[in-house]
Order: sequence, then C-alpha cells, then structure tokens
Amino acid sequence: MAETEAAGGPPTGDGYAAGKVALITGSSRGIGRTLALSLAAQGGSVVVNYKVNEDLAQEVVAGVRERGGRAIAVAADMESPEDIDRLFDAAKEEFGRLDYFVDNAAASSFKNIRDLKLHHLDRSYAMNIRSFVLGAQRAVDLMADGGRIVTLSSYGSIRAYPTYANLGAAKAALEAYVRYMAVEFAPLGVNVNAVNGGIIESDSSAYFYAVEGMPDLYKDVLPKIPKQRMGTVKEVADTVEFLLEPRSEYITGQSLVVDGGLTIIAPPFFDDATGPLRLPGSDAGAASDA
Repeated sequence: MAETEAAGGPPTGDGYAAGKVALITGSSRGIGRTLALSLAAQGGSVVVNYKVNEDLAQEVVAGVRERGGRAIAVAADMESPEDIDRLFDAAKEEFGRLDYFVDNAAASSFKNIRDLKLHHLDRSYAMNIRSFVLGAQRAVDLMADGGRIVTLSSYGSIRAYPTYANLGAAKAALEAYVRYMAVEFAPLGVNVNAVNGGIIESDSSAYFYAVEGMPDLYKDVLPKIPKQRMGTVKEVADTVEFLLEPRSEYITGQSLVVDGGLTIIAPPFFDDATGPLRLPGSDAGAASDA
C-alpha cells in the first residue's frame, strides 16, 4: 500500500529543471538517489519512490529540500499495478503534473535458463517491463506540456553472460518499448530514451559478482574493458540528466551506452595479444595480400 509524506517549499534553483517535476522509481539509493539530488540542485521537485526503506527515502527528501526543491516520498511496489496507480496519483495530487519520468527500479533472478521457474519469469516481467509500460502511460497523461521519459537498461540487453538471461531479456524489451514509445509520444512533445549501463559500482554489481562461479571482477573482467574500471552511479545519473535537459531535445528513441567501452570489444582481446602483430612473411605492420 502506497504511503506519502511531503517535505520542502517551492524550488528556488534557477537551473534547467527550475519548476519541473520528476518522478524517479527506486530513488532511495544508487542512481535514483544521485539523480534526485542533482535535479533538486537544478531547481527541480521530485517524487521519491521506495519499496521498503523509508529512512533512506526520507534522507533523499531532506536532501532535495536542502537544495531548494519540493519532494514527496512514496512507498510503492513497482510489481503492483495498484501501487503504481497510487504512486502517480500521489504525484498528481501533490504537483498536478509531471515533466520527467525516470524508470530506475529493477529486480530479477540470476539463474541459468533451465533453472528459471514460472514465478521468476512472472516477477521479472512485472517488475521490469510491465511497470515501465504502466508508468509511461500514467506519466504521459500528466505531461500536458511535453516531457521526458528515461528507462535504465544494461549491457545484458545486447550481450549474453552467465545467469543474466531473465533480466537481460527484460532490458532488451525495455529498449524495444523505448523505440515504439518515442514514435507514439513524439506528437505529444514527449521524448523517450534509455541509458544502457555497463559494470557500475553499486550494490547490484557487488551482489552479481558474488554469485558462486563468477570470474574475479578485478582480476579477470575489468582489465578487459578499455577504461579498465567500473563506472560510477554519478556517471550514469549524469547521462540520464543530459537526456532530461533542453540540449537533448532532438534525441529520442535511443539507448545511450555508458560502459567504458565494454561492448565495443571482442576476443581476441588487446591485452591478451603480444607483439609484433604481423602475418608471417609480411612487411612489419602491413596487411597480407592473401
């Protein structure tokens, strides 16, 4: 059951988000929290969504207020259509409209495909796909003057790796919905995009790489990435924020990749090669005529 608690006065910032209202799912921590506080610093107001941790959500509300914005914290389980309705009803009651909807909350099971049970499939669909579509429907109805919708995807939507099929396939579906929504919502002045994150330093990555049998993140995985490090939640939040800003007006239906170059590489990996990298009998560094 959704519960709300309001805090703060009128936004005083004069940034690009001045007077704007954002609803960010899963915004009590991580990327959502970082984005909420950044929008507040730009003059925005925020609907902070959480599932169980009210204390963390209220910390975000306080942070928004300290930066001059208004905020409400709304407890809503994004797997529940009824809670989704209450979440958007609370936003409408408090602010009368929305300018930004950021679909950030996600959950799934990390299992091989043959081990997936019916409830794993149902939960992943409800939490990741259905919640985005239902949320976008409600958000558009509150965007009378146009707006922005952004969903958080991951590189599992375009690459396959162990135990990630259930969530990766859901993220791929989100990116497909982004393209369709971008076309349908464009006449309404609403842009729809996705941010596709790589390995981001977060609770989710820590949990995933703690699964028994996974390679060592620092020894075996990160050295293969061109940037040779994890991304930060701020780097992802900054990309989402760019898609909310006026300067991204002509970008819609896209998935922006924030992965330090992870998805542009393939074996044989550069770091595994040893010089001089030339074919036998060829001139140094020259291509073969064969």
